[in-house]
Amino acid sequence: MNIDQLLKSKIRDIPDFPKPGIIFKDITPILQDPQVFKKVVDAFAERYSGKKVDVFVGIESRGFIFGAPLAYELGASFVPVRKVGKLPYKTVQESYDLEYGSATVEMHVDAVHKGQRVVVIDDLLATGGTANATCRLLEKQGAHVLECAFVVELGFLEGRKKLPGRDIFSLVRY
Repeated sequence: MNIDQLLKSKIRDIPDFPKPGIIFKDITPILQDPQVFKKVVDAFAERYSGKKVDVFVGIESRGFIFGAPLAYELGASFVPVRKVGKLPYKTVQESYDLEYGSATVEMHVDAVHKGQRVVVIDDLLATGGTANATCRLLEKQGAHVLECAFVVELGFLEGRKKLPGRDIFSLVRY
């Protein structure tokens, strides 16, 4: 069974969550199975091995789950990008529009340095707003975004359109 089939066999659909009409793709069964979780981290590690990634940037909060072990495995650093007010040190911020309103992500001012090669990672690419804001935030600090990586991509939401010109990698696509 390839990684796409394996993950699709583990990801469960939760109808009407977080609101009616949404089918939530629940990845917790992947996390509960140590062999499958290892295969996910290994698949990303294989992709980025030899690409001289300096930093894996995990988007709150499930990006942390995959980014931290990947950084450890490949000898890179890990940087969390969080919602406003969650980080204790001085931060830089980037805001983005949502369907109804806006949101902001932030990271520490010293989290990345000019010229560092980074991969942005999260569990899910939906509409692409958070990933795009994260990339802009990193580039304002002088980092070079190599790629945006996701466990799951919801292709029908066209998140790639919010990431024009960016390299995008996902393990499984719906």
